[in-house]
Amino acid sequence: MLYARVFKQTRPDIGAAEEQICGGHMVFAGLGSPIGRATGAGFDEPLTKDDVDRIEQFYRERKAPSQVDLTPLHRPETFELFKERGYAIAELNNVLYRRLDPQEDFPAPPAHCEIRRSPVEEAEVTGSIVESAFFPDGAPEAFGGLITPLYEMEDALPFVATIDGKPVACGTGLVIPEHKVFALCGAGTLSDFRGRGLQTALLQARMRAAIKAGCEYAVVVTQGATTSQRNAERLGFRVAYSKVTVIKQSP
Repeated sequence: MLYARVFKQTRPDIGAAEEQICGGHMVFAGLGSPIGRATGAGFDEPLTKDDVDRIEQFYRERKAPSQVDLTPLHRPETFELFKERGYAIAELNNVLYRRLDPQEDFPAPPAHCEIRRSPVEEAEVTGSIVESAFFPDGAPEAFGGLITPLYEMEDALPFVATIDGKPVACGTGLVIPEHKVFALCGAGTLSDFRGRGLQTALLQARMRAAIKAGCEYAVVVTQGATTSQRNAERLGFRVAYSKVTVIKQSP
């Protein structure tokens, strides 16, 4: 939601939009955006056929596929509803959580690097690092610049790791003050600098900052059995639940 609002200000050409739906939100932040989907809908009240019609119309108007996050917390009939509509699985991710302890003593980062806060003015640089991490051969044209708003959002805590003054890894996250939760996101490391403990150091730096911001829990979404999940679990994160993103191409 906040991601789309940032894009409205910084990239009006994208046509970013967001609307509430059944206790959650539908977000469009450009074709190919990693968060262009409906999330959080159907927890407080069941999703209906009319709700799904609205979701599909929202994305159809923007010539984007209709994508929805579903979890084990949804009612069984919700899954049947999307099955009947011909939705397919696009992604399967784990949501991990960790309690934050104000008394915790985090270790210093590796001696060979510097971990520091990343200013908004650096957002394009950090966004490009994440893009390079996901697309080593170059991001598709439609994907270019779609990570940058994660480093520009209000209440974000972005950090960057530098070696010899060069930004080589980064990670950010969003403080959700009303729930005292810190949502980690937007992490990436250039391929030549992996395996040096940079993401672990960035995780620790962000958790330290989240504690100072008054957060009591940190959450992160990863694909299962990945380096990202293993890094998080080594720092005390545990799987809360899995979520599936279902997709239906617009006609």
